[in-house]
Amino acid sequence: MTDLLSVDEAKARFSEVIRQVREGRTITISYRGEPVAEIRPTRKPGSFAERLEALRRRGILIRSKEPRRELTPGEPSPGALDRFLSERSGSE
Repeated sequence: MTDLLSVDEAKARFSEVIRQVREGRTITISYRGEPVAEIRPTRKPGSFAERLEALRRRGILIRSKEPRRELTPGEPSPGALDRFLSERSGSE
């Protein structure tokens, strides 16, 4: 089976198209000789670590070269919540 099918061929062989897609192939559908659609396997999200690795491979996520530092909480600022809420509501 070719990777490019007309709309009529795809309709007539839909079960075969789905079987091929389940096996990992991408099928392009054409209308009057012009490609108009693709039927391809959906990607399952995978684990968090797998998604991070996929983002790293695509260059979207870049690992820091600096070693991780331990986070320490800062000193509480008296009245910080009141200031935040008054700024948020627009009243002072």
